[in-house]
Amino acid sequence: MRGFARFPGACGFARSLRALAAFLLLFVLAFGLRTAQAQEPAGEAAPAFAEAAPQDLAGIVAGMRDADLSGLRASVGALGALGEVEALPVLQALAAGTLNQSASGAMAIRIGPDRFVEAATGEPLEAASLGALKALRINNALRRDIAAVIGGLTLRNEDPAVRRSAAAQMFASPDPANLPLLEEALAGEEDSRVRRLMEQARAAILLRGGSASAEEITQAAGILAARGDRASLGLLNGALASAPEAARPALQEAVAKVRNRLAYWGIGQNVWSGISLGSVLLLAAIGLAITFGVMGVINMAHGEMVMIGAYVTFVVQNLVRTHHPGLFDVSLAIAVPAAFLVTGLVGVAIERGIIRWLYGRPLETLLATWGLSLIIQQGVRSIFGATNQNVGNPSWMSGAFELGGLTITWNRLWILVFALAVFALLLVVLNRTFFGLQMRAVTQNRRMASAMGVRTPWVDALTFGLGSGVAGLAGVALSQIDNVSPNLGQGYIIDSFMVVVFGGVGNLWGALVGAMTLGIANKFLEPYWGAVLAKIAILVFIILFIQYRPRGLFALKGRAAEA
Repeated sequence: MRGFARFPGACGFARSLRALAAFLLLFVLAFGLRTAQAQEPAGEAAPAFAEAAPQDLAGIVAGMRDADLSGLRASVGALGALGEVEALPVLQALAAGTLNQSASGAMAIRIGPDRFVEAATGEPLEAASLGALKALRINNALRRDIAAVIGGLTLRNEDPAVRRSAAAQMFASPDPANLPLLEEALAGEEDSRVRRLMEQARAAILLRGGSASAEEITQAAGILAARGDRASLGLLNGALASAPEAARPALQEAVAKVRNRLAYWGIGQNVWSGISLGSVLLLAAIGLAITFGVMGVINMAHGEMVMIGAYVTFVVQNLVRTHHPGLFDVSLAIAVPAAFLVTGLVGVAIERGIIRWLYGRPLETLLATWGLSLIIQQGVRSIFGATNQNVGNPSWMSGAFELGGLTITWNRLWILVFALAVFALLLVVLNRTFFGLQMRAVTQNRRMASAMGVRTPWVDALTFGLGSGVAGLAGVALSQIDNVSPNLGQGYIIDSFMVVVFGGVGNLWGALVGAMTLGIANKFLEPYWGAVLAKIAILVFIILFIQYRPRGLFALKGRAAEA
């Protein structure tokens, strides 16, 4: 080769020969390797990989330790291929970022502060024994893969409730990637309710995907029109923008059907909201109906009795949280009698200390009780502070459920049941007990009742205490739906007087009808006029009504009515 260097271009020619020789050598090696692989038996292609590939849940979870994104994606696919429900907690923890690898070698799922379980078995683990923890990190692409695998596992679950939940989740988040899984599950689904939800989820995916044919869009529009909720309306309106011309009439017809259905259910929702508001007004006004009807006292501190009942609930819940946390779900059952006794005793003290000196002077009674309400409010501010207090909902009063097109919250439903129970109990007390007989006697003719031996001063005191105790029960209920603060009662005192005057002074049935009527009317007027104008309209209506019927809907004879 040295001789070539003496001639022009000899070095370039030598380099070309060396490059050609290297290329031929690589070609021969590659051809030989490929031939050897082609001749190797298929069953012995990758013995090392076959031995390392785990086929059980524990092995797959162990293989996720120190894995990169591609390794985690392979593990997620392997968990989906298992088809076992036991893999769901691992997948859900990985998606939520609570799947951790520990220094001790364990794969742990965090289920709370310093609380862990073993990922594969679910057995509790001691936090101290785990050492340093490192959460497994994923990206959005892997998160989508996890969602698809979770959907596939839950859609194949033996429990129909789990399958329903999976189908509902797919309807709420329609992803075209889940369509093959959904169609596969639909082919073998036998439960009619689950099948209907899966068909709705499939229809949502077809409308959201943008690649469905006109025939598929028409079929999906009919399915969502039969469902008829706001989510369906949103999907149908969204599909109108990009749908083929042949599918537009079906989509427009489906939109019209859903809107008509929602309008009817909207009326029902307003009625339910009005009944719910009426139950709150009934609880707040029923005690005032007793005191005002029997005693003729305009008690402006009645709202503060409601507020005291709410604070009693707050105190009871704090004591339960501190000393017996496991009894929190029954804390309201403890608060009900406590609030009744506390506010009842306060009411007796007010009557004995202030009200009994002011009978026959309604203006002075109004001013005295109004001043007393300010004193009570300031006292509560001094003890508990001016900020809102935290009163929790028990588990059985939390959440909501669907009834057709209605959304009903559990706390409102239980308050309605509670209000009707208090109403029924008061009817029994007034009509079936000796104390109720004395109350009715004093209401109808005080002098004759006194001449017959009825101790009218004590009837007055106990009646005022009963009315105040019922107001305390209203406070227990209101603590579950309103802010517990020193101003809680001020929002209900005017409404309570309107209910009593409209229904009939001293008549419980009048209070029930008045509360429900005003509650429903308020909820029907609010969407058009707003909350403030609706209340003003109702107040004007009551003023005009009492001009025509001064004693209310159900007139009751007695000194308050005859005055």
